[in-house]
Amino acid sequence: MVMKMNARKAVGIIAIILLVLIVFSLFSNVVILAQDDTEGNIPGVDMAALWSLNGGFNWIYPGSSFDEQGRTLHNIYMLDDPYGEVDAIFKYTYNVDPHLLIIINDQAAEHIFGADLLENIRQHDWVEGNSRADAVTMSITTVNPLPIIPDILMGNIRFHII
Repeated sequence: MVMKMNARKAVGIIAIILLVLIVFSLFSNVVILAQDDTEGNIPGVDMAALWSLNGGFNWIYPGSSFDEQGRTLHNIYMLDDPYGEVDAIFKYTYNVDPHLLIIINDQAAEHIFGADLLENIRQHDWVEGNSRADAVTMSITTVNPLPIIPDILMGNIRFHII
């Protein structure tokens, strides 16, 4: 009986947190980063997107996004304050003040979009010569939303208020 009550409380707390994040994101500029852990000890950012209720969903290429010193979004994890740097880069390059940062790592991307997503993007981008945004759009052919909650709980999808 006590265990059922604790489980209900935990589910209720998680539901409230998700609801707050959803409502917050509806009225905020949300930055979504695709973190790449496959290139060594320090992760990179291979793709990003900006989402807002009134602006929609816009793909961002990290190498073309930079701050006043010329530091790019691709290498933010080499800096002392990577999340503060995201804020500075979006303010400088896009005149946008983001409020919520969602980081999706390789494992979550594989769970949600399939194991061949990265290879498909590379095929459409490097081999066929499409832009990065077009390559990502062409490569996302299936979406499985079921792993999203487990990936949040496992830390594969993280949220930061910036």
